[in-house]
Parts: sequence; C-alpha cells; structure tokens
Amino acid sequence: MTCCDDAFSVRGILLFLVVLCPLSPALAGDPPPLPAGLGAEVSDTEYESTAPAVSPVDVSGFWEAAAGTRTRNDPYERQTSLLESRLQLSIERPGDTVSLKLTGDLLYDAVAESHKVDVETGAGFFDLREAWLFYRPADRVDIKAGRQVLTWGTGDLLFINDLFPKDFRSFFIGRDDEYLKAPSDAIKLSLFFDAVSLDLVYTPRFDPNRYIDGSRISFYNPATDSINGRDNILNTSVPDDWFSDDEVAARLYTNWHGYELAAYGYTGFWKNPAGIDPVSGVALFPELDVAGLSGRGTLGPGIGHAELGYYYSRDDSSGRDPAIANSEFRFLAGYEQEVARETTLGLQYYLEHMQNYDRYRDSLPSGSPARVHNRHVFTVRLVWLALQQNLRLSAFNYYSTSDEDGYLRAAASYRLDDNWTLSAGLNLFYGDEEHTFFGQLEKNSNVYTAIRYGFESF
Repeated sequence: MTCCDDAFSVRGILLFLVVLCPLSPALAGDPPPLPAGLGAEVSDTEYESTAPAVSPVDVSGFWEAAAGTRTRNDPYERQTSLLESRLQLSIERPGDTVSLKLTGDLLYDAVAESHKVDVETGAGFFDLREAWLFYRPADRVDIKAGRQVLTWGTGDLLFINDLFPKDFRSFFIGRDDEYLKAPSDAIKLSLFFDAVSLDLVYTPRFDPNRYIDGSRISFYNPATDSINGRDNILNTSVPDDWFSDDEVAARLYTNWHGYELAAYGYTGFWKNPAGIDPVSGVALFPELDVAGLSGRGTLGPGIGHAELGYYYSRDDSSGRDPAIANSEFRFLAGYEQEVARETTLGLQYYLEHMQNYDRYRDSLPSGSPARVHNRHVFTVRLVWLALQQNLRLSAFNYYSTSDEDGYLRAAASYRLDDNWTLSAGLNLFYGDEEHTFFGQLEKNSNVYTAIRYGFESF
C-alpha cells in the first residue's frame, strides 16, 4: 500500500466515525466530568452543558480603539503598525438541547491597504468570528456545526496537536490574545463514554493559518533570499475545493487519577506555506498527517504538561525534495506554578526534530541558508496581579538556543471598572540571522496601546 493509500484509509476511518458514531446504542447517560485544572482548557461541551439560560437571547461585546508603532525602521512596511477601531457584537441563544451563537467584528483598520471583506482571511471592515448551531441529540452526543473557534492541546502559546487556524498577523502587532485563534468552518462531534471521550472535527474546506505574507509584517522569503514586505506580497496557492481539500482532526481523551491524557490525529495540509513551486515561485500548502499524545496534571506544587507529535509530510516522505518541508518530530514539556502571592511562573521547552536531515542538506541549492537539524526553543512566562487583580503585568519570552533568536511579549492592563480597561504592550523580536524564525521579524518590533469598553446582556 502506498503512502497515499495509507492517508486515504486514515481519512476514511475518521469520516466513518464522524458519520456513524452518533448511532451507537452505547451512548446513554451523562458524560463524565473532567477537571479543568490550573490553566487547563475548558471544552466547548462543558461550557454549553452548564451555561444557564438566563434570558432568551444574550447580547454582549466590546468596543476597542488601538494604536501601535514600530520601534525600528522597516523599509518594507508602514511605520504605523496598528491603528484601528473595533466593535464586536455577540448574540447567543443558549439552551440545554439547542444553542445558537453569532459573533462578528466591525473594524476600521487605518493601516490596511483595502477594506474589502474576506471572511476567510479576516480582511476588511467585517470579520465573522462565530456562527454556529449546537445540538445535543442524546445525553452522550454533542454536535456543533458552523464557524467556531476550536482549540486543544497543552502548550502555552506553543502548538503541536492543535492544528486549527491561528492568526499570527494579529498576534505580532498587538491585538488581544483572543485573536491569535482564527475561526474554523467545521462540524464538531463529541462523544462521551464511561472511560473516555472523543472529539471529531471535520472541516470540509481547508482553513489555513492567517499567515505572514508581507501585507502587514515583513518576512524572509527563501524563494527570493531576501526580506519581503507589502511591495512584494507572498503569492500562494491555497487548496480550496470543498469536500476534496478537507481536514479531519480527532482527539481521544480521559481523566486518569487527576491527570488529563489525550491522543490526537489529523489529516489535511500544513497550516502555513511549507512548499514552493520551483517553476512559478508560488508558495504551497503540502499535504500533512499528524499523530500525537499529551498529558497534563499536578506535579509537585504546580502543574506539569507534556505533548508530542509526528508530522508526516506526505508530499515529501523521503526528504529529498528541497521545495517541500520534511517530516518532523515535535516535543513540548512545561511547568507552571504560583511562586508568590498573585505571581505565576511558567516554563516550557519545545523541540522540532527534522527527519531525513542529510537528504535535506544535500538537496539544498548552493548558497541557500539551511534550517537547523534540531530547533530548540525555551519560553518563560511571568504574570503578576495587583490592586485587587485589576492590574495585570505579564512578560512572555521565546528564546531559541539553536537559532540564537527570540521574541519578547510584555503587556500591562488595568481595569478601571466593570466596563473600561486600559492596556499597553511591547512585541520585541531579536536575532542575528534574517532567515531564522524570529530573526526575520526583527524590524517588525512594535509598541501599542488600547482602550476597551466591554458590555454584557443588555
């Protein structure tokens, strides 16, 4: 059986489960509860099953104005990195059996070149964040269909088995952290058994990351061996055929003696451009399969977590094609603890290990910079709360010992009252080489400030 046959079998099995598992007669009774733990994610199902139906329709949202500027001169981008006004409205009809939610952002972005709406990329004056229907046909079956923000895994701003789309443009210019997660157009099926639970997500058309393309953030383009910006936007070919260029993700998880354990599977495409057409120079999204595991639970006085995944690059399984990303092993381990009153420290170690590295080096064109065989990244997060937790100061630093580059995120926010919040922050990129992950972004370093007015249930 060929690699493509294997991939087809995996996809077929996952789709079979999506369609047929709700018909299982074993799905009776209430789903077993799982503790969230310190900083652990709370599933969509847990939220929807416990959300009180206080009113027929809940309306909430916020208005925010934000501004930012680069701290270094970047000849490829505007000096103003952020200048926008945003109004988010969220309308939800909660219920035990059926729920509906619609969330959208009206945005005036003075830095953008165009205000034409593109709901796939989030561009323009309107960004559709959520538009979903939740249905519980049986006690142990949940179905959620439509545009939704999905997340799983254990990492803190590091992702291995979370193959749902991210918005790195928003993340790097200082928008709120919620905008790091881009929405998916998907169907999520959740099944609850006595010992384990299963999430299956089917995305009928590929949802890539909102990746760096030069329109807002300059980056190193290996095709041109130079930094590109808004005068030379990355040309990509995104797989976009419905039900053909699709994605399937699965998570099997349980709680064992207070430890959250999970196994993951994914079949689809690399979420960022990870290949290039050598003739046209167009960036590609090669096919990808991922299998992984994770664990999270109490470790001494804090919380520990670990996660690993194998990225199988189907379009270059041998590692001989320099135009397609090689397969990789990825590993993550972390620890979080309250080290003083209202002060939390988090540490992580992350590894990317490239398969068939010798073949990759041998196939590189002469003079092209090579990736490292093992990319090591360490992160430190420090959070301090004060003034009855109205003041929040945080710093998060990535540092790669192999690439000798890094990224510091520092932020401060102060809640004036129940509605008004002031915030400010810094995104500082550093590195010696322009082709490394953080080093290429050095001239995109910026500072920003924002004011937000939030409201609920009017």
